[in-house]
Order: sequence, then C-alpha cells, then structure tokens
Amino acid sequence: MKAGVLLGPRQLQIQELKKPVPKAHEVLIRLSSTGICGSDVHLFLGDRLLTSPTVLGHEGIGLIEAIGEEVTGFEIGQRIVIEPNIPCGDCRFCRQGRGNICPHKQVIGVNTSGCFAEYICLDANFCWQLPDTISPEDAVCIEPLAVAVHALKCGALEAQEAIAIFGLGAIGMLLCQLALYKGYRVWVKDLNPEKQESAQQMGANILPDESLDSFLYDYEIAGIFDCVGVAKATNQILAAAPRGSKIILVGLANEMAQFVPLKIAREGISILPSIIYDHPADFAETLDLIATNKIQPGKIISERFPLNRIEEAMELAVSGKVTKVVVDII
Repeated sequence: MKAGVLLGPRQLQIQELKKPVPKAHEVLIRLSSTGICGSDVHLFLGDRLLTSPTVLGHEGIGLIEAIGEEVTGFEIGQRIVIEPNIPCGDCRFCRQGRGNICPHKQVIGVNTSGCFAEYICLDANFCWQLPDTISPEDAVCIEPLAVAVHALKCGALEAQEAIAIFGLGAIGMLLCQLALYKGYRVWVKDLNPEKQESAQQMGANILPDESLDSFLYDYEIAGIFDCVGVAKATNQILAAAPRGSKIILVGLANEMAQFVPLKIAREGISILPSIIYDHPADFAETLDLIATNKIQPGKIISERFPLNRIEEAMELAVSGKVTKVVVDII
C-alpha cells in the first residue's frame, strides 16, 4: 500500500508499505480521506521529534474491508470514522475515567502507524459507524470537532456567557461554530484577517487590537480559549485575562509560558487544560451534532490534495493561510 512516511523534519515521502492484516479485535479500513491537523504540522516541522520513520495522520475516514474474528456489530463496506487516541484502559487515570491523559495511550500517526495511507487496522472499539446523514466533508472533520466539544465542556461556562477564542485554525473555527450554536456570545482574534472575517460571518465578533485587557473586563468575558499553540500568545492571554475568568488551554505550545501568580490568585483566574476528548462520550456527542445538522464542520475545509501531493499539502498547512487541508487517499 502507499503511505506518507515522515523521515525527518520537512521530509515526507510516499512509500510502498505492506498492507496490514487485522488482528482478532480489529477491523481493516480502506481509507478515503484524512485531514491535516496542527499536531501533524508540528511533527512535520520537527517541533516534536519521532524516534523512527512514521506514517502521519489521524483524522481518517474510510470503508471497512475486513473484520477480525472477535469483532461484532460491523459489516464489510460500512463507512467509518477513526477515533485515533486509544487509552490503555488499565492505568489509574483510565480507571478514573481520564483516558485522555493516559500515559500509555496509542496515538495513531504518532506512536503507531497513521492515516496518510491506503489502509489502517484499528481496534473496533475506536471505529465509529457513520450515519447516512453525515457527508464525507463533515465526516473528515469529526475528530477536530470532538476536540472542540471537549474544550467547551472543560470551560463549564453557562450558555449566554461571553467567551473569547484566540487562534482560528481548525479547532478555533470549529469551537466558534459550536459555541455560537450553543448560545454563547463569541469574540475572536487571529493574525489572519480572512479567518476573522469567516468567524464574523458565522456570527462572532472581532476583538480589538488595543486595550485588550480592559475590553475583556468591560465586556465580561468569562472564558478565554487559547487555540493558538504558541507560548507568546499564551503569555499575552495570561496577562490580559480579566478578573474571575477561565483560561482554557487548547493549543499545544511546546515552549515555556509565564504568568504572575499574584494576579492569577488575587483575581480568581482559573487556568484549565483541555486535551483531546473523553472516550466515548465526546465522539458520540459530536456525531449526533453533525447527524442532526446542528453543526457543519466540513465548512472549514479550505483545500484538498491527492496522497501523492501530501508534501505540498503539508507545506500549505504550515503556512497558516488556510483553515483545514484534507488529503484524499482515493
């Protein structure tokens, strides 16, 4: 099978690999499309170094081609979306229902073979059947929408409250769409004016460039979602956060951020982490939101490329000029 293998920073090569065979508890999926995620970009750039050449990609959809002997409830030809983070189920965090921070979890496209390939085998418990009401465009954006669903839950904010979203990549844009649907008053900020305009067309407001701290306080911003993934932006958010607000860390900055403990404590500011999603609740909610036409995540797709142009697709994603790039396998 053909697959996009990361050999090193900015070295993504199409190679011919052996087609996988499903184990007893797995299904074999013939992949059709895979979205490029911000974490794929970081790996491609070498911000995180992998220990060996790896097939990247985790936002995959496709059709079941073979079924392991212990698997029930699936049929050949069914449409599937992949849930790519697989906790061990045995550690203390998994036993506490916190599998999203399991230190032993399998991460498709990071520590196990990914979805920029023609085929993948996956534990059937992490394969979700797609209802007929979900289009292929929406289906390939299910995984990032699940990240946004989880992030909004982590904020634990009341509907109608005002929130600010910094960073309008795929997650930030999906979070904007989701929060507007759920009745929040949404303010956004991104260095790319076209992304801000897209969010504004959804119904969001654009944050000002100046006097940000006083603006956030005066407009009673209760939750600030950091979707940028750059420590410099996180520092600015920490400095500008208004009294009593919650900062939800969604972007995955890998550098040191700074804050003044006195400000955080004296002003009652909360810093909350949000990482991936909880299995299985967040994926189940995400599928329902799309299947019932409440959210249309496929609207964020900017460009599509065939698998043999994956390096070009990744370079476009690196540029930050577009919101979501999708690689079509077939």
